[in-house]
Amino acid sequence: MEHNNEEFDHGELGRVSFDFRGYLFKILNLWKLVLLSIGTALLIAYFINVRKQNVYKLDSLISVENDQNPFFTANTSISFNWGGVSGKVGKIITAIKTRTHNEKVVDSLQFYMNYLVEGKYRKVDIYKKAPFDFEIDKTKLQIIGYPIGIRMLSNNEFEVFTEFENAKRSAQKYQDKSIESVTVPVGVFTKKYRSGELVELPFLNGHLNLKTDSNIKVGSEFFIQFLNFDAVVNNYKKSIIISPHSKSAPSVLQLQLAGTNKSKIVDFLNATSRILTESELEKKNLYATNTIKFIDSSLAAVNEKLKDFTDEMNEFRKKNQVFDVTDEITQISTQLRGYDTRKEEEELKLNYLDNLETYLNTKTDYTEIAAPTSVGIQESNILRSVSNILTLAAERQNLEYTTKESSGLFKELDKQIDSEKNVLLELIKSTKKTIGTQLLSLNRNIANLEAKLNDLPEDQQQFLKIQRKLDISQAAYDIYTAKRSEAAIVKAANISDILVIDEAKDIGGGKIGPNKSLNYMMALMMGFFIPMLLIFIVFLLDNTIHGSDEVEQLSKIPILGLIGKYRYKNNLIVFEKPKSAVSESFRAIRSSLQFIYKKQGKTEGRTLMITSSVSGEGKTFCSINIATVYALSGKKTILLGLDLRKPKIFGDFNIQNDLGVVNYLIDEHTFDEVKYSTHIENLDIVPSGPVPPNPSELLMSDNMRDLMANLRRDYDMIVLDTPPLGLVTDALELTQYADATIFMIRLDYTKKGMLSLINAKYRTGEVKNISFVLNFYKHKTNHNYGYGYGYGYGYGYGYGVYGNAYHEKDKKSILKRIKNLYNRV
Repeated sequence: MEHNNEEFDHGELGRVSFDFRGYLFKILNLWKLVLLSIGTALLIAYFINVRKQNVYKLDSLISVENDQNPFFTANTSISFNWGGVSGKVGKIITAIKTRTHNEKVVDSLQFYMNYLVEGKYRKVDIYKKAPFDFEIDKTKLQIIGYPIGIRMLSNNEFEVFTEFENAKRSAQKYQDKSIESVTVPVGVFTKKYRSGELVELPFLNGHLNLKTDSNIKVGSEFFIQFLNFDAVVNNYKKSIIISPHSKSAPSVLQLQLAGTNKSKIVDFLNATSRILTESELEKKNLYATNTIKFIDSSLAAVNEKLKDFTDEMNEFRKKNQVFDVTDEITQISTQLRGYDTRKEEEELKLNYLDNLETYLNTKTDYTEIAAPTSVGIQESNILRSVSNILTLAAERQNLEYTTKESSGLFKELDKQIDSEKNVLLELIKSTKKTIGTQLLSLNRNIANLEAKLNDLPEDQQQFLKIQRKLDISQAAYDIYTAKRSEAAIVKAANISDILVIDEAKDIGGGKIGPNKSLNYMMALMMGFFIPMLLIFIVFLLDNTIHGSDEVEQLSKIPILGLIGKYRYKNNLIVFEKPKSAVSESFRAIRSSLQFIYKKQGKTEGRTLMITSSVSGEGKTFCSINIATVYALSGKKTILLGLDLRKPKIFGDFNIQNDLGVVNYLIDEHTFDEVKYSTHIENLDIVPSGPVPPNPSELLMSDNMRDLMANLRRDYDMIVLDTPPLGLVTDALELTQYADATIFMIRLDYTKKGMLSLINAKYRTGEVKNISFVLNFYKHKTNHNYGYGYGYGYGYGYGYGVYGNAYHEKDKKSILKRIKNLYNRV
């Protein structure tokens, strides 16, 4: 069967596209691995579903109102407006996510303390279902992160038990949230207490009160666990979700929280709404509270003056007789009283403006400004400016909880506050000038009236002066009292802008996890796709030859036959197991070789060279058995061991390698002295002999040429067992003597890149009449779709022992064994 080298297609040296059919066959071959992976994934999903705690999500609804709440009287124009509904909603959402707010909620509920019982897989939080309450002593340290056991001894007695491994543990004092290191007893610790008795230990401080309505089981065990306050606050801060309930009602907010204990979720959401309502009402009343404080401080001073003037009047009346004043004097006194009252009012305004000016110039926190209306100031510009500053100051205060001081938002707010403050200072100056003018006019009128009274007796003048001072103080006192009452009424009547529409409540349901169906679905997908991916990666990176289809893609050299896998004690399988499928495959190869030899038309002895790319591919095994199959057919056959570097063929024939081809080629012995007759009829063998220092030169010698010429005359078939073509050049020296060449390919072993070497030599004509023989064939793993030679009909066998090739040690590593096991699945 002559091959034309020009027909070789250079473009088919490598794989043109991804071998999807080969990948599919690989998957089908490893179906057990895929099934095992899916089963394992489903088993893991089952344990996750069983062990994981149920997770619930509950919610509540609050509404943010936009009430324009006037302060003091219905006629005043100031209102403490926080920027409309949209502005309020944003501030409420921000406030709920602040650490300050969540600290208040956690502290009020004491969520840093857990009541636990031992469950099947973990300690379970029972919250309010515990048969006792622990009253914490916040001034003392409580150990954090370690469950403290409580064992019930009776309806009125319990036992604290622990078992610490280390003497030092962290503890927290919940009064100031400080953390310290405490010394605890190492090993088993127990101590008995009665209900309500003070528990004072290095790791636990407080009173444990047993619930009288609880059915306490003697011997039952519970646990108290304290947690880091800051960690608990941070966890709830991240977990709580607040968002508008719908686009149509943006001022209605929905609070959501997920957790494993529904009672805790309900209490936290409701406490959040309650504390938020109280905080907003406190902020809303801030202006009124500041005004009341201002009035109270002024009222105290006025009250003191009023008391002094009353005492002075009483003292005057004791010393002087009662006398009547004329109608004219009474009229003048009434006018003076009116002017004095107006003067007092203006001086109160002037005093307020002086204090406000000093406050604006010396303070940075403008949230404590009292209302101008508390002293009767009604100028709309001042009222509006004070309201704007208060609004901006409150907004800045809220921003401090959630934003870094270096943020540009602070700079923008400070810029607005400064601008508004400058406007207010200018308004104060102009208003003070106006009040000063009014005071000058009042003083002139008072002086004119006082001049008319100078003609009265001295005792009457003194009486009228005391009476005037008393009337002025009483008028100021009445004004402050009225203003304070108005502010107190407004403050008492105020309601929070936060209204709870729907409280959180456990009405059943609310479970959001674990999603068992989703877990099983994910397990099924992962169990399927992970091995698919692994198989894909292995298939993509695999550069070994697994079937005849790959050989056909990589080379145009024809496939002569297949040799199955068969484990046997030696390499003489054709002779000792002539009826095996492997023996039949060698006979098929012999028949195929006959076509090649007949086409050549030679009458003398024919030669067959057997080589491979590297060691371990079955070259020697094939040489021995092909020689045997020819000998058994009656052909006088000789097997030459020309692998001078690594001799092997002698072992199966129970002969020594002391003499061989090397001894003949160096003229040390005659050919008959190095030739051995075997126990197989018609088969002679010439081993390699001792390893020479120059094997290539010996194979190129004239003695070798003469030897081959003599053997062609004396034998019908000469089989040449040569070195691997991919490792040394010795085999190339022998191609001149070969009528036909077999290149061994061991499936699942030979690298694809090795075929490029033989392809190149075949293309250049260095090797002729070459054919492939596929060794280690396994029918179930062969990708032999489209193979047209007819050898794939069931050689599901093979062979076992045939030497260790060109490596001194070819022991299988653990990795190789795993790979072999993987390939055999």
